[in-house]
Amino acid sequence: MTNPSEPPQAAPAGIDPLLARDLNAPLKRFGYNPSAWSQRVPICVIAAVAAAIAAYMAFYQWRLISYAWDPIFGDQTQRVLDSQVSHRMRLWMLVPDAALGAFAYLGDAVFGLAGSTRRWQYRPWMVILFGIDVIPLGVVSAVLVVLQGTVVGSWCFLCLVTAVLSLVLIYFAYDEVWASLEYLYRLWRETHSWGEVWRATWGWPSETAERVAQTMLIPRSESPLE
Repeated sequence: MTNPSEPPQAAPAGIDPLLARDLNAPLKRFGYNPSAWSQRVPICVIAAVAAAIAAYMAFYQWRLISYAWDPIFGDQTQRVLDSQVSHRMRLWMLVPDAALGAFAYLGDAVFGLAGSTRRWQYRPWMVILFGIDVIPLGVVSAVLVVLQGTVVGSWCFLCLVTAVLSLVLIYFAYDEVWASLEYLYRLWRETHSWGEVWRATWGWPSETAERVAQTMLIPRSESPLE
């Protein structure tokens, strides 16, 4: 038990204890908190919409429905979903490519909901996995859209929509991924210890990691919320 007559212990040098507890502290680089719910909720909504569209196309590829709706290109969507490119991908991956897209978008939504509003620091592994799910998916969607016109010779309206949504997801997600990677890089430059970086990646707290993270934050005296 602490003796009330003893003076309170000072915070470690370079660490603001109030800033350490502020889960919504904005970053200097962006002027806002990239892990804030205002940043992540749109990702979850967009990912859910994209997952629903991809699931609809997967239902057609599984023949659970007999028709794939397309208000612009007519039956070209069905031609794309039934193309040799699509069948070849199904042989490689054992499930329709649209089903893989639906699972990936669902993963975006789940990762977007997980963790606190300072997970860029406290759960870098989660943010990095989130980025691995979002960014390659957007690139793959763009490549598949190019293949539609150049190889298949048809266009798929719903595929174009999901490709656009994927690029929007990258736009919303890149800042949080950048923040986590920058945090780990700064920690490595400070310590030159891969062990320290590894522990920080998995969320193990340390004074050094907190001090490095606070150099990335806007001081409370300069915060627009103050």
